[in-house]
Amino acid sequence: MLSPFSDIMDADHLTTDNLRLLINDVVTISATRGFRDLFRKDCTDLCRRISLLSHLVDEIRESLSDSQPSDQFFHLFVALQDAKRLLLAASTFDPHEDGASKRVAFQFQCVTWKLEKALGNIPYEQFGVSEEVQEQVELVRAQLKRATERYGPVNSSTISRAASQPILNELESLSSRNKGIGSLHIGNSGNIDHGVKMKVKHAAQGNSSRSQDLGEAEMVNLTSLAICESIGVEVDTDKSGDVSEESPDESKKPEIAVIPEDFLCPISLEIMRDPVIVATGQTYERSYIQRWIDSGNVTCPKTQQKLQNMTLTPNYVLRSLIFQWCAKNNVEQPTALLTGKIKKSDGSFRDVSGDIATIQALVRKLSSRVVEDRRAAVTEIRSLSKRSTDNRILIAEAGAIPFLVSLLTTDDITTQENAVTSILNLSIYENNKELIMLAGAIPSIVQVLRNGTMEARENSAATLFSLSLADENKIIIGASGAISALVDLLQSGSPRGKKDAATALFNLCIYQGNKGRAVRAGIISALLKMLTDSSGTMVDEALTILSVLAGHQEAKAAIVKACILPVLVDLLGTGLPRNKENAAAILLALCKRDAENLSCLSQLGAPIVLTEMTRSGTERAKRKATSLLELLRKLPQQH
Repeated sequence: MLSPFSDIMDADHLTTDNLRLLINDVVTISATRGFRDLFRKDCTDLCRRISLLSHLVDEIRESLSDSQPSDQFFHLFVALQDAKRLLLAASTFDPHEDGASKRVAFQFQCVTWKLEKALGNIPYEQFGVSEEVQEQVELVRAQLKRATERYGPVNSSTISRAASQPILNELESLSSRNKGIGSLHIGNSGNIDHGVKMKVKHAAQGNSSRSQDLGEAEMVNLTSLAICESIGVEVDTDKSGDVSEESPDESKKPEIAVIPEDFLCPISLEIMRDPVIVATGQTYERSYIQRWIDSGNVTCPKTQQKLQNMTLTPNYVLRSLIFQWCAKNNVEQPTALLTGKIKKSDGSFRDVSGDIATIQALVRKLSSRVVEDRRAAVTEIRSLSKRSTDNRILIAEAGAIPFLVSLLTTDDITTQENAVTSILNLSIYENNKELIMLAGAIPSIVQVLRNGTMEARENSAATLFSLSLADENKIIIGASGAISALVDLLQSGSPRGKKDAATALFNLCIYQGNKGRAVRAGIISALLKMLTDSSGTMVDEALTILSVLAGHQEAKAAIVKACILPVLVDLLGTGLPRNKENAAAILLALCKRDAENLSCLSQLGAPIVLTEMTRSGTERAKRKATSLLELLRKLPQQH
């Protein structure tokens, strides 16, 4: 049940509890609503970003007395309220209604713009917000800013003018024919919306001298005009102020729609379903350009320019346009499940209709009440998902991921092992990472990481590493309790388990907010043990993680307290070339602007081995050693 907020009239009565309830509402909508394909990614991305704000609200609430009001959150409250209404409308609107898709797309741009601006006005210091949460919020802001730009050119005055108006009118016009929204309180929240409307109207007075003179109908027209201006639709206003698009003969289009050239992949010449941008700015279908790169090519197929990097950036704007065009022209987007074929790298097609039938039968068995059926099905899916990218695509498209996630909590050990390994295999395909996150897999993966068999724990750690390659997933995984479980595996796991845990921890600790979590989970003592272990099998991994942590103040203090400096100095003289590099880099991070650590380094005899490194080390080692020697030479002048 979503909260109605019927008793809140204005900012003078707004508390952090109200913000928390709104965030909970958004999470509830994400968990219970089936978003339409056209805006599924927009909705899920918005829900995920808003859910990350719960830590901010919790910390602010701790600094205030119970239910203490604060008008500093009003703009954030309005943005969250608009986001909630937009999510409800986007899940129920009719995509075939003229202009509806364009209006929803523009409202997504407005809402993300509002949220980004509202978050920028929160005084962190006043409320004692921790550094970790500040960084988390700033990452969300950066994502919101990029999302705003992806919807189209950002015209600040147009967006500001449209976003300053209440979003309710525009969304009600999209969903007035749908009764489902009323059951989720969008039609029963009149009191709060009246209060919000009044506040927004007052706020708009400072931005537009006309706003105070506009009637409600004129405000709706102003918003509609702004929408049309933003998306480039020519409009004509008659004397009554009605807005209409200039395409009365649109219904007379030919029955066979011509696919716009920009929607076709330059490699396959087929309509794209997952367009990505390469370094040259050209767009391709992900699977085809990935195969091109995997074949050893380093140039852009269309321009023949050398690719400066192999990064593939999702082209969300184009994908949204393709979805809109397909919906408007009743064209099904090509998927393997629909066509029964997958194109091979040589351009020919492979018939996978038999594979699809087999996989669909296996997916149905995943929900069987018979334990043996579930066990057999998940065992076969594990095997299939390991074999090829095509299988990973087909298994995900068949809807297997939510069922596999539910099997992570089963009491059957074999089923649990195979389920987590299947998810690991599926996560190798980039598009499946998002599906796994949307299925709410992280808490269950962490549970397996803590309590599963050693094989299940190893593969859980590997899965977390795979999923954490996306920056926003690093935040979600870090906040889930995974880091302490990974540190436990690092200390007491099998050799393979330790390596999987080390890889996952390294990647998670790239995000600043997770470094403190790792230190508090006891990672420094575990790393010291790895450095001093006689087998030396985990020295590389320990140094790599330390190099990421050394710049963090809490980690720095813990490293010095654990007496790791003498071990690092020893590695400067006895370690492998790569280990010497990393040891020097860590020492440099620890000793910058720290006379006490520099003095300790001098007493340990570091200048001798550092001087030798400047002559015989690798290029990187020489640079680090030279910098450390410079600091040591200046040391007497600092006393």
